[in-house]
Amino acid sequence: MEKTDIKSLTPEELVSLVKDFGEPKFRAKQLFKWLQSGVENFDEMTNIPQTFRDKLNQNCYIAGVKIVRRLSSKLDETVKYLYELYDGEYIESVLMKYEHGYTVCISTQVGCRMGCSFCASGIGGLKRSLTASEMLSQITAAQRDNNIRVSNVVMMGMGEPLDNFENTVRFLRLVSDDDGINIGLRHISLSTSGVVSGIERLKEYNFPITLSVSLHAPNDEIRNSIMRVNKKWNIDTLLKACRDYQRVTTRRISFEYAMIEGVNDSDECAYELAERLKGIMCHVNLIPANPVKENSFKKPDRGKILHFRDLLIAKGVNATVRRTLGADIDASCGQLRQKEGILNADLL
Repeated sequence: MEKTDIKSLTPEELVSLVKDFGEPKFRAKQLFKWLQSGVENFDEMTNIPQTFRDKLNQNCYIAGVKIVRRLSSKLDETVKYLYELYDGEYIESVLMKYEHGYTVCISTQVGCRMGCSFCASGIGGLKRSLTASEMLSQITAAQRDNNIRVSNVVMMGMGEPLDNFENTVRFLRLVSDDDGINIGLRHISLSTSGVVSGIERLKEYNFPITLSVSLHAPNDEIRNSIMRVNKKWNIDTLLKACRDYQRVTTRRISFEYAMIEGVNDSDECAYELAERLKGIMCHVNLIPANPVKENSFKKPDRGKILHFRDLLIAKGVNATVRRTLGADIDASCGQLRQKEGILNADLL
């Protein structure tokens, strides 16, 4: 008999489960609190009767993540984790400290099939999607390991969240539950490479999250050359979906723009980008391209990045340059990769 992934169950589903086991309804709330606290086995649930714990062990499992490697930055307090999953697959996650608190960058898939040429996560393709419980466990594992509370989540690690739509929505509902980890949806950012069908579905839920769209180019010619997804949903189609999303949610959209020397960093690109984004309540997050050994992309010098920012601002577009964290441990944007084995040379 296949066991139930109990940590992915909603409070309502847990009520049905405890009822099926002949237990009182209040056990569901106890279970939910324990599961969201990050317990790794049912024996840690000290206020649950042993007879019920035995039933749970026989019929359910708690999906978690095992810390295989922990790298701490010498430049800041960023921590990069290599986690092993129950089936021997590996994912990476990053804990970052800001003035406002701790943020965790979580993965949503093992690998990625989007194939963006500047990103290490898609090298080797997609192995599988993560369950909601595996996404939650990246947060609870970081909290337990550092004895801290995470206040913000960015779904910007390995994988495309909207390519794992059902589990992503389930995660958002679980992580924001008052009886669970209780991270408000306004403190969560979901990054997409531009999966228009997913954006259209997501707007119907009207979650007050921040939608971060990886744009990275002002026109189809450039975007086609660095982002395979653009060949299915071009920029006009993507921006129309963004406008429709904003009309429904009234939330500001963040556009991610990785600055690549000689590719998308010219004055003409800045002017064209500003023209494209007219009428969208947005913020452009300029990201100096991070080194990935499989390509030759380089970031422009800081002066040119600041000049690009200033051109956007002069055209009425809110723009900032993202602060780089964890650069010495390859924890920056686009550097997370699937590990083929417990330790790869680039993690040492």
